[in-house]
Amino acid sequence: MEYYNTIPIAQIRTIFLDYDGTLHDSLKIYAHAFKKAYGYLVKEGLAEDREWTDKEISYWLGFNAKDMWRKFKPDLGPELQQYCSNLIGIEMRRLIEEGKPVLYEDALKTLNYLKEKSYHLVFISNCNIYYLENHRKLFRLDRYFDDFICSEEYNFLPKHEILKSIKHRYEEKMVIIGDRKQDMEAGQYNGIYTIGCKYGFALKDELKDADILIDRISDLINIF
Repeated sequence: MEYYNTIPIAQIRTIFLDYDGTLHDSLKIYAHAFKKAYGYLVKEGLAEDREWTDKEISYWLGFNAKDMWRKFKPDLGPELQQYCSNLIGIEMRRLIEEGKPVLYEDALKTLNYLKEKSYHLVFISNCNIYYLENHRKLFRLDRYFDDFICSEEYNFLPKHEILKSIKHRYEEKMVIIGDRKQDMEAGQYNGIYTIGCKYGFALKDELKDADILIDRISDLINIF
């Protein structure tokens, strides 16, 4: 756990929590779904056959679906991008329904601790509605979160724009916790404190401007 700046912890009332790479070890289901969609592109002659490492695939975690495909295969065109996005979604839904998702160790314990301390917990993720609702049901997340925000409900706007449009609903002071630059930017653009999760899927320097860095989700128990 590393402290770069001082967060007035006693004043914090609202905690925005990213999901994939922060609470959920999403690579366990995303990698399989990604490879299936890429296999379709290879079969159709739209991509070269190749092996993908988990590290390479993990780069795309944290992007919303539209941004991911615009950056990953901009030559496909919007219809094919949407089709491939749907392929990933369908496969991930199957895995979710089979109970394959895994949360990081002590994730629920940490959420329960924060809830009992009377923090307002807000789920905020660059995910689809179906993804949110399935995970919400699977892990009974309503026990912990006061509100759920997913990017599909906001036409896949960047996370910092979504946060700007909703932050007035919640009590100040606020902190956002996540593992990618999109989470750090959301906090910085909106004047909100940031906690970066080193155990997630961040690349080098993505979390360099975080107010605090944590090595595991349970570190939040020692902070709050």
